Amino acid sequence: MNKTDRQLAIMLELQRNKILKAEDLASLFETSVRTIYRDIQALSEMGVPILGAPGQGYSLMEGYFLPPVRFNADEAVALLMGSDFIEQRLDGDYEKAARAARRKIEAILPEPVREESTRIQETMRLLQTGEPASSWREKNNVALTRLAMMERRKLRIAYMKRMPETDGNRKSTREIAPYGLVLVQGNWVLIAFCDLRQEIRHFRLSRITELTVLENHFLIPPEFNLNHYRPPDDRTERVLIRANPEIKDNITETCHFYMESIEEKNGELLVEFLVRRPEELLSYILGWSADVEVLEPKSFRARIREEAIKMLKRY
Repeated sequence: MNKTDRQLAIMLELQRNKILKAEDLASLFETSVRTIYRDIQALSEMGVPILGAPGQGYSLMEGYFLPPVRFNADEAVALLMGSDFIEQRLDGDYEKAARAARRKIEAILPEPVREESTRIQETMRLLQTGEPASSWREKNNVALTRLAMMERRKLRIAYMKRMPETDGNRKSTREIAPYGLVLVQGNWVLIAFCDLRQEIRHFRLSRITELTVLENHFLIPPEFNLNHYRPPDDRTERVLIRANPEIKDNITETCHFYMESIEEKNGELLVEFLVRRPEELLSYILGWSADVEVLEPKSFRARIREEAIKMLKRY
């Protein structure tokens, strides 16, 4: 980044943040603190009203705004595709906002940049996944969840768990405090404190069949930060399979979350998984059919055999 671009970027960062230290700017732009001091001095001499407080950092004088920013073709494509993504995955309010933002971005682009960005967009496309019905329900759940999070109100949900309990029941009713939404592999996951379990749990929005915003309010613990949050790994069950090496790609693409190790030996593929319950792998194992064999644990091996016998009787 040359000096002129860096100084413009410094102004943009100061406009975006209330106050920034020289050390923060130096780290952001990968330069020295002394260079940042020189840039700040140069900007001040050009008439940019930058305020400095010893020990606190720099800020722009309140009410000062930069002139409109120009985008190159790649930057425009990034913003336009981002607006497409928001329109597809969020609820009505953000759909409208995304369309309005796209129109504004396209309106301010110079004709050559607009033409180039259009050409680039014609080579890439974002596709919405899932059935229309489930997509509508998920968007509705996103809207209500956003409302609850902004107003710090609890939710009551009816949830269809992926794995049934020992009695075969999959449905559960919970009251939860919604802390945040995360998009994981194309699926919205709600991070929330569950009153029933008295701990943070994860709820996939597509599995929430009923959702009600309650009047009860909640407080997010000061130590919780969604950007830094990492769920604890509670996978303790080990599953070992022997597989045909020809389906290695299939296994690694569909079960990478569970996979602990994979090794080719004597023309066979040995794969080790860690899961909460072996049944989490049941549909995958059956889908790989005769190309895999469960070696451990013996109880899960017997479970696969039972399912194979049931399937044989159907055919």
